[in-house]
Amino acid sequence: MAKAAEERRLSKKAYEARLPDVRAALVRMQVELKSADFPVILVVAGVEASGKGEVVNILNGWLDPRGFETFALHEPTDEERDRPAMWRYWRTLPPAGRMAIYAGGWHTDALNDDPRTAKELELFDASLRRISLFEGQLAAAGVLIVKVWLNLSKAAQRGRLRTLESDPRTAWRVTPEDWKSHRDYERLDRLSERMRGATHQPGAPWFMVDAEDPRSRNLSVAEILLARFQVHLKARRRLSKAASRPPKQTVPLRPAGLRRLLSLSLESKLSQASYEKKRDKWLGRLNAAVRAASQERRSIVWVFEGWDAAGKGGAIRRLTDAIDARDFRVIPVAKPTDEEKSHHYLWRFWRHVPRAGMVTIYDRSWYGRVLVERLEGFATEAEWRRAYRELNEFERELSEHGVIVIKFWLHISKDEQLRRFRDREATTYKRHKMGHEDWRNRRKWSSYEISVGDMLALTNTRVAPWHLVAANNKRHARLEIIKTSCRQIETALGL
Repeated sequence: MAKAAEERRLSKKAYEARLPDVRAALVRMQVELKSADFPVILVVAGVEASGKGEVVNILNGWLDPRGFETFALHEPTDEERDRPAMWRYWRTLPPAGRMAIYAGGWHTDALNDDPRTAKELELFDASLRRISLFEGQLAAAGVLIVKVWLNLSKAAQRGRLRTLESDPRTAWRVTPEDWKSHRDYERLDRLSERMRGATHQPGAPWFMVDAEDPRSRNLSVAEILLARFQVHLKARRRLSKAASRPPKQTVPLRPAGLRRLLSLSLESKLSQASYEKKRDKWLGRLNAAVRAASQERRSIVWVFEGWDAAGKGGAIRRLTDAIDARDFRVIPVAKPTDEEKSHHYLWRFWRHVPRAGMVTIYDRSWYGRVLVERLEGFATEAEWRRAYRELNEFERELSEHGVIVIKFWLHISKDEQLRRFRDREATTYKRHKMGHEDWRNRRKWSSYEISVGDMLALTNTRVAPWHLVAANNKRHARLEIIKTSCRQIETALGL
């Protein structure tokens, strides 16, 4: 065994001979990456004392520091615990053209939970499922994910710990927890294998690196990164040529959704007197429900979608009459900025997920991917078709963390929209709401109906159902939104 290990060792002379070429190739990779349409994520994980920190430090010296960031996330902060587990990783993702190195990464979080009982293993597997979905979403969007696992045998780990402990300069790095992990090596090794098996997938495979010889280990990690980058770069260039096609004619994916939309009666009306009488009662009840959710540390996410001029803004203003201004944020969603375009499309929505007990209201939302982006060709067919599943996964993650997700589609007739458009253009203080995009979208009304129907059919789930609101009469729509919100929160809280 000792002889085999000796044969795997790389001499200092051989290491130094190969090093200049590797370093030059890494810098060339960064130059090519600057103009690429994808980011690079490198995850360096492994057993205790395998040299994760050393590898990350070495790479920091070999790479141009202006083109990447390093993240070593430790115990979650209170702010991070108040949100779904993957939130703190979504917010650190690099934009296209840059790289991020994660020491340990999200996998270490799962392993640190150290599950032992059947219930703990069930939660562990749920964490692995979230990780797999997270990496799958990123990989499908073109992110290059390179995951390396630095491996040491139990004997090699013991030798490494003793070597570190015997040197005054490194003794501080060895903790009682490290020796505890060594004594528990076999069980933790099985757990790590279970983790790698559950998170190994085509777009985010694991690469095993023997970490017994530090020189060989360092070069292996760099060479894996370089090889994966070149393969990925060629694949993205081929895909880019194939994807530059205009959107096809809009055809229903699930006709039942369109039938549901068109069957909604728009005749409902409510007088001013009746509205004011009922509004105050329901606002009071909603206020109590929102405060009860806050006391239980349950956050609430409202999603408002609907036709242009359907009354989303007015409905949000009336809804927030029931909520303390210190407890909510309204996020108006417009065309993505350059920074937002350089990330996964869900990144800008993850950033605004509320803390436990707080409220976020999205005035338009992630559903733009399957509405305007589908119809205008801003997303490829593969991207918007995949999005239905990704949006359901996103909302399920929120729900599993305890977030109450309330979604509304405000529906008006084409004639009512025209009347409101003309009213806006004729009213000075409303004129700013109108633009050429409103008229362009109106010309595609039939295609939008089909897309809305597919959205309603394919993203209507138990944890985040769609509520259709007849909005030709604004008073009726506003009261319906308040009542429906109140009931969904009360049901979620078991009131």
